[in-house]
Amino acid sequence: MGKVRLKDLTYSELEEYFLSIGLKKFRARQVFEWLYKGVESFDEMTNLSLDLREKLKEICEITTMKIVEKQISRDGTVKYLWELSDGETVESVLMDYKHGRPICISTQVGCNMGCKFCASTVGGKVRDLTAGEISDQVIFAAKDSNCSISNIVLMGIGEPLDNYDNVTKFIRNINHFAGMNIGARHISLSTCGLVERIKQLANEEIPLTLSVSLHATNNEKRSSLMPVNKKYNIEELLDACRYYIEKTNRRVTFEYALINEVNDYKEDAEALFKLLKGMLCHVNLIPVNNVDTNNFEKSSMERIEKFRDTLMKKGITTTIRRGLGSDIDASCGQLRRRHRKG
Repeated sequence: MGKVRLKDLTYSELEEYFLSIGLKKFRARQVFEWLYKGVESFDEMTNLSLDLREKLKEICEITTMKIVEKQISRDGTVKYLWELSDGETVESVLMDYKHGRPICISTQVGCNMGCKFCASTVGGKVRDLTAGEISDQVIFAAKDSNCSISNIVLMGIGEPLDNYDNVTKFIRNINHFAGMNIGARHISLSTCGLVERIKQLANEEIPLTLSVSLHATNNEKRSSLMPVNKKYNIEELLDACRYYIEKTNRRVTFEYALINEVNDYKEDAEALFKLLKGMLCHVNLIPVNNVDTNNFEKSSMERIEKFRDTLMKKGITTTIRRGLGSDIDASCGQLRRRHRKG
């Protein structure tokens, strides 16, 4: 039997585990706090006795991540390529805004969703990340950059709702007062549209922001861009989003990647309005990233602004995502892919 990976346990599971090995319940809080401060060994837990530290070394493990590559953009964006304990790699992007330091993190090694405009999906999914491995991206990015993480975006490599149990466990851990204490309202989760999981998430009572990748306004076009649409069509997806809004009273963000002369016409904007009319929602327009496995071209800023203006005039709050890290491999999956090729 292998060692227990402590960051894969929730706070209550850690309490139960410590009780099961004869420790007092309060030890769980001491250890939990140290874990989320980024300690890499039990020796750093100075308020634990030497005997206890030696005992924990024998039966428990503190996971860490190694920085394989780190790219720093002129705009302050930092792209990390992390190596996991089994040699696999994932990416995170730490951004720099006036209002704080959000981080975009991965939830899987690779992805099975097959979206045509995303480098993360090339090669498919290797495995899910554990709750601790998801947390480690936040912990060690904060430690490396010597900054406080203000927001978390689950929009890196992988489909978060395809790794549901580990992702929700991670959210509860990172949100815990004894951990990093990052409020759920400062956490965004992006999904390509796994309908049953959206409904399940609505019942979790976690007040995060749900972002849904839409990217097209009819099923034929969306299915050609996003194979998941063949299982969950637009109508089913929007019904799940309405359920989420009703249960949580939280606004849903719809992500829409604009591809030149594919989904960026005025007619597309008008069709998008008809789909979203009456919903508590927000649209985030994303200039598509060029991936060497497709021939997509980014829409011009003129076409993007016209698309935005069409929606805004009809009463749909719409923003254009600010492009960060344009001088580095900031697009999701590109750095990992280049590393694997090398």
